[in-house]
Amino acid sequence: MTDVLRRGRASLAFAFFAQGAAFALLVTRIPAVQDRYGVSDALLPVFLAAVPVLAGAGSVATERLVRRVRPSRVLRWSQPVVLLALLGAGAGGSGQVAVLAVALGVFGLAVGALDASMNMLGVSLQRSYGRSIMLGFHAVYSLGGIVGASLAWAGAHWRLALWVSYLPVVAVLLPAALLGSRWYVDGEPAPVRKAPGGGVGFRLLLPLCLVMTFAYIGDSTVSNWSAKYLKDVLGGSEQLATVPYNVYMVTTLAGRAVGDLGVRRFGAPAVVRLGGLVAAGGFAVVASAPGPWVGMLGFTLLGLGLCVLVPQTFAAAGRRAFEEDGPGASDAAIARLNIFNYVGFLIGSPLVGALGDAWSYRGAMLVPMVLVLVTLGYARSFAAQPDRYGGVHERPRTADVGRGSNGL
Repeated sequence: MTDVLRRGRASLAFAFFAQGAAFALLVTRIPAVQDRYGVSDALLPVFLAAVPVLAGAGSVATERLVRRVRPSRVLRWSQPVVLLALLGAGAGGSGQVAVLAVALGVFGLAVGALDASMNMLGVSLQRSYGRSIMLGFHAVYSLGGIVGASLAWAGAHWRLALWVSYLPVVAVLLPAALLGSRWYVDGEPAPVRKAPGGGVGFRLLLPLCLVMTFAYIGDSTVSNWSAKYLKDVLGGSEQLATVPYNVYMVTTLAGRAVGDLGVRRFGAPAVVRLGGLVAAGGFAVVASAPGPWVGMLGFTLLGLGLCVLVPQTFAAAGRRAFEEDGPGASDAAIARLNIFNYVGFLIGSPLVGALGDAWSYRGAMLVPMVLVLVTLGYARSFAAQPDRYGGVHERPRTADVGRGSNGL
């Protein structure tokens, strides 16, 4: 049984890695995609906004789908679709905007299903282990993002066509993901007991939905504005302006790599509180930085702080829904929570841009700082009741881990 868990954990970790790499390959080459298809500056935001909107729709559909099909099946087939859609986005040419629209539409819908099912399996596997392992999965996602961004840089440096950059990656990741999907481990299925007055445990999920939204507002602020902020506000060179996001990704990876140990030792609420304080401190440093190097310190703190919030929010949602409404509720809760990932992404970048233009970019950085501080008030929602992941409070590993996906 232990071997089943280990294989399931390793195969799911590879799925997180592949998704991180695929997403980074797309978002870091947006300028090249725009040039290849001749998309105007006015039309580009429409395309970019459509992806998270459709991803939210995909997550909603996944909530309904997993009532009939196991999450491992959804993940097994949504990941190849994401990879093929990535390749499709690079395969068109000038004037073929319809090709890009279809590719990005398919990418968005499949990403929603992929993100939701991937985290469903992660939470159920953590429940089987009886200890925190979710941060490790998201650390591998960050590693995939770093690898994908590095490959995108190489493609841009060598002036490779998009499909030439994407094809070798898809050719490697797609069959490997399909092979690894043989060892996915699902939790034991159970009927969902509807919470009174509506959705599954929505009363319990609301604080976590807010935390997820605020965390992604912070993340999208770094992703979309760090380069411009360092160059235009802090006076850094164009070359130096490319560094903050890389620093952020590396520190995100480092924080997630050790985060599970912190959860086991001190408990999830303490780790979330510390992460929120560090992230808020990072935004404060960025907003008040006298020059680019101090600003770099702020982005370093942001990576270390924000990195723990999203994985722990997924884990807490699955655990609380499980305790309240049974195993079937966990998957539904994660699918619903995943929508707020995209809500935060949609809000964050336009919010900072509007405030920066109307007020100042230094002042705009204080808004995600305040939102991150608000998450401290919800830290108790991350506590495990009656069991607690962490230290001597860890419960024994469960023997019933459900069936592997190849046994369906």
